[in-house]
Amino acid sequence: MCHGAANAASVVPNFTRGQITSETTSRTEVTEIIHQIEYTTGTSYTVTGSNINIPDRPGPGSNYTMINPGEPFQFSETYMGPGIATETKIERTTITDSFTTSLSVFTQ
Repeated sequence: MCHGAANAASVVPNFTRGQITSETTSRTEVTEIIHQIEYTTGTSYTVTGSNINIPDRPGPGSNYTMINPGEPFQFSETYMGPGIATETKIERTTITDSFTTSLSVFTQ
């Protein structure tokens, strides 16, 4: 059997220009948890009111009297001892979506 000679032909691109488009999508999700506790180490005592006789040194167990008995009055007494004063809890999630399109143009 006889085989003929193999000839190689050169390959020449037959385009003059082209383009490629690529798209990228990404999502980032961040969850933050904040837990804050504020403590007091001392004591706090507050008295307010109207038509109430408040002594110079008010305190728990003080004797408060009305200035004009029978008239309207307001009285508020607040005592805060050592311990937790405030507690704050925050949980938040931030989501960021991004979309990128790239275009490459090439010519021969």
